[in-house]
Amino acid sequence: MAIFSRVFLPLLLLLYIATETYMKLQNTSLCGEVGCKLAGELLNFDSIYLNYFGMVGLFILILLGLSSLKKESSKTLFFTVLYAAIAFEATILIYQFLANPEPCIFCLGIFFSLLVIALLSSPKKFLLPLGIVIAIGMALSTLAINKNKAYIIETGTYLIQSETCSHCKKVKTYFADKHIDYQTILAQEVNARHFLKFINIQTIPVLVVKTAHEIKIIQGDKRIIHYYEQQNSNVSKDTSTAPTNPLPQRSSVSYNPLGNDFLTAGANDGGCALTVVETEPCDTNTTH
Repeated sequence: MAIFSRVFLPLLLLLYIATETYMKLQNTSLCGEVGCKLAGELLNFDSIYLNYFGMVGLFILILLGLSSLKKESSKTLFFTVLYAAIAFEATILIYQFLANPEPCIFCLGIFFSLLVIALLSSPKKFLLPLGIVIAIGMALSTLAINKNKAYIIETGTYLIQSETCSHCKKVKTYFADKHIDYQTILAQEVNARHFLKFINIQTIPVLVVKTAHEIKIIQGDKRIIHYYEQQNSNVSKDTSTAPTNPLPQRSSVSYNPLGNDFLTAGANDGGCALTVVETEPCDTNTTH
């Protein structure tokens, strides 16, 4: 039984990873799920190197498994490497599960294979790796992990806001009065916070207008309302002075549709500061 669990099963797992590695080099895969492709996007390097690392680790595990049949010290090293591999794979898999809409089937195969090896190698010690997996899962579940998905996909108007932000309420009231259709995105969403941090915006509301040709980002209630007022005035002017043969529009991304000052936070323009937890509505005349 020892040679089966410590040598034969790790060898099968090594062949499993080697097969997937070869198929990846041929631009194919054992797993065609979307989750597997998204899992690779979460890595800081090409996922093929993770396969190489796994094969080297399993080769070492097989050598220790053979040696553990005769030496007690090798047996200790075998379980140390095995439990470390389970912890490593559990961390990657649980993070993928929290960040991706779908799990990676290939990673699941490796993870459960390692658990089977641990169970058959020493049933009495199986609670140890199981406890490690549960602890890792609980730790990662407490983190605000960025979801690996897009929020702004279709063309339309999106308002990044908070229900307790007075400046956001002004914009929503204006939209309701003018019958402007829009979708709300809570500023508490980790993806929204990462997006705003990436473009160095620290206050809300923030309007994102996605069209077929451009994306406009406008910050602050006064700027957002001014943008629509300006749009309305431009429409009335264009109807009387529209050219007969306008030039075709080119695809672009406009982060600054109303000038440099429209991406600058200031007390005069108004905005609710982004905080981890909002305990009370922000003051309309104060920025934090």
